[in-house]
Amino acid sequence: MGGKRGILFLPQYKFVYIKRKCEYWRKKNKLFFIFWRIIYQKYKIKYLIDIPAKAVIGRGFKIEHIGGIVINPEAILGENVTILNNVLIGVEKRGKRAGTPQIGNRVYIAAGAVIVGKIKIGNNVLIAANSFINFDVPDNSIVIGNRIIPNDFATQGYV
Repeated sequence: MGGKRGILFLPQYKFVYIKRKCEYWRKKNKLFFIFWRIIYQKYKIKYLIDIPAKAVIGRGFKIEHIGGIVINPEAILGENVTILNNVLIGVEKRGKRAGTPQIGNRVYIAAGAVIVGKIKIGNNVLIAANSFINFDVPDNSIVIGNRIIPNDFATQGYV
């Protein structure tokens, strides 16, 4: 089965589609919002993904592999962000980086990455698997562990 209907059979697309329905109806019609929110809660549990309906996520958001994804409701994700499984985008409660991350456009976040604190991830950034990020990352970079490698084509072929 092709087209838009066929793609909704994939769990990761179904999840994002229902999240977008919650976002759309939140301010337009409370009854429709509640309806979509109930469905959304069901899929959050089913797919082991905790992305609050009020999280600000730009267009082109893509989940490559479902499961173990947690995003703080205060985090801001730009456009064309791709996330794999077991990614945490969370809050740092105290210290100089208390707060949540702001992630730019065209960012690829590989499996097991942890991004915490009031930091900025630039545009066109690839974050390698199992990286712990609690520092600012400039545009056009690849992050491996805690090392930043400048690369103008960081996300080419990934996002």
